[in-house]
Amino acid sequence: MKFAHVFAEAFRAMLANPLRTMLTMLGIIIGIASVVLMLAIGDGIKKFIDKQLAVLGSNLVLVQSDTRKNVGARLRSGSVQTLTVDDAQQINSLASVGGAAPMLSTFSQIAYGNANSNSQVQGTTPETFKIRNLRMGKGIPLSEVDIASASRVAVLGKKLAEELFYKNDPIGQTIRIDNQSFQVIGVLDNEGQSFDTGDIGQVVLVPISTARVALIRTPTPRSVAYIVAQAKSAEQVNDMVADIEELLRDRHRIRADDADDFRVVNFGEFAKQGEAIGKGLAFALGFIGAVSLVVGGIGIMNIMLVSVTERTREIGIRMAIGAMPSDVLWQFLIEAVAICVVSGVIGIALSMGLAAAVNATGTFELTVGMRAILIATLFSGFVGVFFGFYPARRASKLQPVECLRYE
Repeated sequence: MKFAHVFAEAFRAMLANPLRTMLTMLGIIIGIASVVLMLAIGDGIKKFIDKQLAVLGSNLVLVQSDTRKNVGARLRSGSVQTLTVDDAQQINSLASVGGAAPMLSTFSQIAYGNANSNSQVQGTTPETFKIRNLRMGKGIPLSEVDIASASRVAVLGKKLAEELFYKNDPIGQTIRIDNQSFQVIGVLDNEGQSFDTGDIGQVVLVPISTARVALIRTPTPRSVAYIVAQAKSAEQVNDMVADIEELLRDRHRIRADDADDFRVVNFGEFAKQGEAIGKGLAFALGFIGAVSLVVGGIGIMNIMLVSVTERTREIGIRMAIGAMPSDVLWQFLIEAVAICVVSGVIGIALSMGLAAAVNATGTFELTVGMRAILIATLFSGFVGVFFGFYPARRASKLQPVECLRYE
């Protein structure tokens, strides 16, 4: 029996009862769509985390001032600045550390001509450009000379530069930060959300020495709000955290039974948590898909058994004119597989439509790749073979004489 002829017969059988066929296919469609979306969500979450880590910088930790008991009261985290520029310099000298940058931060009014914006201003050092993967779109970054001389210079985020200067070149222009004059020396090329700036395209970077003198009051001349540190490699992040904690406890003269006056936030742990959540969501969706596939498969088995009963006389006639039991088996098995494959195609199309709808919101990116399509197609074919084999085998075992007598 030629397979082309068998496939044609299979599709004719499907179209003979279109409503019944569509209801049978529904479970498989939902299951396949769930499987494809499961894979797309897993890949999407991984890409999202990788994108965020690329914005933050790799292998980073954040060292913040933390609460300590003081005269029986508990102070709010970060309300007392216990970290200093000297702490950052000492952290930078640790063997496990690739770089460390002290930070001061405030929100200020940024103005140029008639344009103005309320943006976050960060006082920092040149080290922050390297450890946070900050790229220059125009101009130059902050330098050690700017820090030493407390120069009134600024590097702007990409979006902020566009808001203030539109299509004009901002390099060399003078902006006002809280009515203090600063010369623009560079514009960042980075985009996205950062852990401490929100939209990195709206940030203003100035020398930390200038920020302390002109913009931000600190408890002492050496105080900083927090320190960003980068490990030399991903394998050394935990070692770096331990080294920083040991160094700061020693520098701040914290006794063994006293609480730290700082805390170290490991962004790698956030990434692991995000991946775990992503895997959990993918597993839950995959479980739903598996249940739908099983239910759909049982529906296909049921409808194929009904079809065998309805077509008993047809089976007898085919066998009487020379069809072999294997021909009958292949006929019904291919019908089951055809139903599943068509359901799989519809399920893949549905998942791609849902992914496009999610992508249109701009909040999350789902990509239905060839791997997901291939897996979904194989799944649908497997379901057809698995649940279609019993009805097909039952049809092939019928006796021609008994079939011809069937009313």
